[in-house]
Amino acid sequence: MKSHMKLPLIRFTDPRPVRHSRSRSMNTDTLPVTVRLLDDIGTFGSPIQVPKIVNSDDAWRAQLTEEQFRVTRTHDTERAFCGIFHDNHKHGLYTCVCCGLPLFRSDSKFDSGTGWPSFFQPVAQENIGRTTDKSFGMARTEVHCVRCDSHLGHVFEDGPAPTGLRYCINSAALAFHENGAKPARERVLFGAGCFWGVEADFGKVKGVTNTRVGYSGGVTKNPTYEDVCSHTTGHAEVVEVEYEPAQLNFAALLDVFWEIHDPTTGHRQGPDSGSQYRSAIFFTTPEQEATARASAARLEKSGKLSGPITTEILLATPFYAAEEYHQKYHAKHGGGSCRIP
Repeated sequence: MKSHMKLPLIRFTDPRPVRHSRSRSMNTDTLPVTVRLLDDIGTFGSPIQVPKIVNSDDAWRAQLTEEQFRVTRTHDTERAFCGIFHDNHKHGLYTCVCCGLPLFRSDSKFDSGTGWPSFFQPVAQENIGRTTDKSFGMARTEVHCVRCDSHLGHVFEDGPAPTGLRYCINSAALAFHENGAKPARERVLFGAGCFWGVEADFGKVKGVTNTRVGYSGGVTKNPTYEDVCSHTTGHAEVVEVEYEPAQLNFAALLDVFWEIHDPTTGHRQGPDSGSQYRSAIFFTTPEQEATARASAARLEKSGKLSGPITTEILLATPFYAAEEYHQKYHAKHGGGSCRIP
């Protein structure tokens, strides 16, 4: 296991507390919020509670473009008719660019002539927060993502039937998922401790087409292994898993994830200690998030675990491939996985 490597400058059993100010999020320190998520058959389930996402500006900047950060985190407004979605006529789902929460469907979008994407209703009232905006000498109703407080735009009472509302939203605050058949391949990032063994386990699963080990969930761009092991980057060791949904559904992939590690131990897997070893699922689609949360809830209720699940379930942020000597390490050098019995 990597904790036995001769790296004198790295202490894997460092007893110092994790430096949350540099990590991507502080979900465990905040109260939960109530939202609705999109399941794998395209319907919204009952309201559930999820952790509120509170990030540092450094963490948001590591995830977003300059325009996205300016709009969502500083409450700015993009120029009219310049956003990528104001004239988008494709059918699909619009989600929060910061945390992936579903916000609007294309069937509620209309041409308001204002130059910004406009919707007459959100996918779920629970997913939208509202505050009074008194800037520029007028009172308006500002709308934001209820989970991460991302600024979206404003809502006005001059929209079409049936609601009479116009949600005037910045394109930079949104991501778009087009309707249609599932792509031939999807990807997800899993953190489950030492990524050598995690990659070896997922590489054996029928329907997985490719795996890469790397780093994600932190604030440092292009980190090295030594950077991540210093416990200052906020990154987790992860495996990027590419799979074919036609052969392997995501729920079955999650079963493997829960089996190969202990999701209750926080920033530790066996002798490997540190925030880079935390349990994490970094989803890339709204359906993956809903399936992951439902799977975690079932497992926690099953009584099979020694404590509550600490696994982060967050929108995937930039993935940085690890150094070549880490890739397919067990296949190159032999040895079993790092699985803890």
